Amino acid sequence: MTRLSLHHRLGKMLLSLREDTFLMILLAGLVVLSALAPGRIATYPSLVDWPTIAALTGLLLLTKGLEVSGTLHRLGHALIRRILTERQAALCLVTAAALLSTLLTNDVALFIVVPLTIGMCRLTKMPSTKLVVFEALAVNAGSALTPIGNPQNLFLWQLSKVSFGEFVWHMLPLVTLMMAALLVLTACAFGSERIQVRDDATAAPLDHTLLGMSLTLYVPFLIATDMHHAGAAVAAVLAVFLMLRPRVLAQLDWRLLLVFVLMFIDLRLIAGLAVVRDAMQSLGLDQPVHLYFTGIVTSQVVSNVPAAIALAEYANNWRVIAYGVSVGGFGFMVGSLANLIALRLSGDRRAWLSFHMYAIPALLVAAAMGYALLFSMK
Repeated sequence: MTRLSLHHRLGKMLLSLREDTFLMILLAGLVVLSALAPGRIATYPSLVDWPTIAALTGLLLLTKGLEVSGTLHRLGHALIRRILTERQAALCLVTAAALLSTLLTNDVALFIVVPLTIGMCRLTKMPSTKLVVFEALAVNAGSALTPIGNPQNLFLWQLSKVSFGEFVWHMLPLVTLMMAALLVLTACAFGSERIQVRDDATAAPLDHTLLGMSLTLYVPFLIATDMHHAGAAVAAVLAVFLMLRPRVLAQLDWRLLLVFVLMFIDLRLIAGLAVVRDAMQSLGLDQPVHLYFTGIVTSQVVSNVPAAIALAEYANNWRVIAYGVSVGGFGFMVGSLANLIALRLSGDRRAWLSFHMYAIPALLVAAAMGYALLFSMK
């Protein structure tokens, strides 16, 4: 690679970083927090949940492998031949995302459904960004049902020591109402226009080696990650891709990984501020109503996983916390890490505008539903 080519690539990389608004906000926040407590700079690496970053890296890479292999493109072709209208496509994809999230977790569901959606939309005139937004809402609702649907549920399930069935039974009314409302909204937001396939839409060539490699590595990677060996698992996946398909590594969204690293540092620095701790202690979290709304609001600031962990330090009512942080996944995009993953996978830098247009009203509706179930119907 020539020096001119290297400078050109570095220039494009820096330009793309500057155009990433959320990334720049996180960087600005880090600068401010560092100025307030310069003595903590040396501890920044310890604030990052590296197993989560490793798991995210592996999932991004394996999903990108499936996408680049042409598999999702061909699957999109097959689905288009069976689905007649945009409304049918949207309801199918939203339902699939929600169901997958109950067992595969919300982020894994997105890694499967979003690339498939984008592949389908490249073949048709369907609005990919709006579909991805609704899929993000779907995995937030669907993953709330089971203890293994998302990280905050897993944490609260372990904390509560209740059975799998009891946890599901408690969450079922809220998830049922949220999904019913979301499906109605989906039916209203997407029209009955027939899906039109582009004239130049042809089946992509299939890279059988890349497909086989990605599928073969997927389940072992998930098993190793579940056994708390995410670091070794991602190292093995990276090595295989580097040897056999290095071009896939170049197409990975490395900025998304940087966003997550910065989020861990910024949010944990904020949570450690004395003024934040004092504020939490003054909220009267022994009262269930206060705890519920604090879970919603806190999720909007630090996302629902840290919110659940933080609230458990001040209250032991897991049932109310679970409702609060599940509802809190809607609203602002930071409410759930799944939102950030979906918006980044969409490839649309203005996707956050569409997301908030639907997610903020969804937050208000879900908050009212959760309140009614917990307090008004007792």
